[in-house]
Amino acid sequence: AVCSMGNSTSRLYSVLAKTLSSGAVSQHQDCLEQLDSAQLDPIDPKDLLEECQIVLQKRPPRFQRNFVNLKKNTASNHRPIRVMQWNILAQALGEGKDNFVQCPMEALKWEERKCLILEEILAYKPDILCLQEVDHYFDTFEPLLSRLGYQCTFFPKPWSPCLDVEHNNGPDGCAMFFLKERFELVSSANIRLTAMKLKTNQVAIAQTLKCHETGRLFCIAVTHLKARTGWERFRSAQGCDLLQNLKSITQGAKIPLIVCGDFNAEPTEEVYREFSNSSLNLNSAYKLLSPDGQSEPPYTTWKIRPSGECRHTLDYIWYSQHALNVNSALGLLTEEQIGPNRLPSFNYPSDHLSLVCDFSFNQDPDRLL
Repeated sequence: AVCSMGNSTSRLYSVLAKTLSSGAVSQHQDCLEQLDSAQLDPIDPKDLLEECQIVLQKRPPRFQRNFVNLKKNTASNHRPIRVMQWNILAQALGEGKDNFVQCPMEALKWEERKCLILEEILAYKPDILCLQEVDHYFDTFEPLLSRLGYQCTFFPKPWSPCLDVEHNNGPDGCAMFFLKERFELVSSANIRLTAMKLKTNQVAIAQTLKCHETGRLFCIAVTHLKARTGWERFRSAQGCDLLQNLKSITQGAKIPLIVCGDFNAEPTEEVYREFSNSSLNLNSAYKLLSPDGQSEPPYTTWKIRPSGECRHTLDYIWYSQHALNVNSALGLLTEEQIGPNRLPSFNYPSDHLSLVCDFSFNQDPDRLL
């Protein structure tokens, strides 16, 4: 075997589980990551992809998605930075709480579904990967992605709904991964979002990175806001809190910013307007796929629950439009590809679509906002 695919609960995860009740996760996290990375040898992504494909040989092939070239005539003198945003669907929620009535339970088996997730990541080879609903970080994503050359960070929700599911694998949370050969970590912040001055169950990670090739600094953030109808004001407050944190970290937009997340909010919501109108001068990258460059995609998630069919645009990649250019974006799955039973499925591991963009730095870093 090329590597451990996380078939059983790892020794490291057992250590983490003991810290949850005491609220000491953050104290142990760095130690755990250092232990894990030090003990594992690098692996070739082709070998890992091959192992995934062996596991998936009885499943239908991956959907074909193409990148759409959005580059203007401005030439870039550096390799683009590929950013991937994805709510991968927490395993405990997929099997235990989300009630995807048209998805066979067999399609949700972790041993195969994790390979579908890894196959998607390996296919697009992101320089930076931002994930939500990660509940197999310590036994799957950290050990594997660290061996692929990524630096890994995880911040679990304080009261993850995964913990209410029998035989869960611990809390879900946000995770961020960046290639160490391309970037150096300058600073990192784990942010527990507040709303109406109260600490909430939603979190974010914000890291300032230095690009080895250009020497330029930029900030990358990942978040997952409160779900469900009726919580619009709550999401708005969380968004305001995140923006305030990011203004401080980026020194008021002096440092370019990319924010990835499942905002659980349609473009009609207040939190979307807050990000659109922020002094950080952010634009939503996937708007650029529309004919006029002003409209979000028709959906980023599409599922069927007992209450009915849910088709929404909730996932975004925001970026500093004064400092960064979007060279290309990965096209979304068509309705025909998704199929009548919607997501997740034997073909696709999550109820959310992955978003992938290639960014380049503006050639005039001193340009005014």
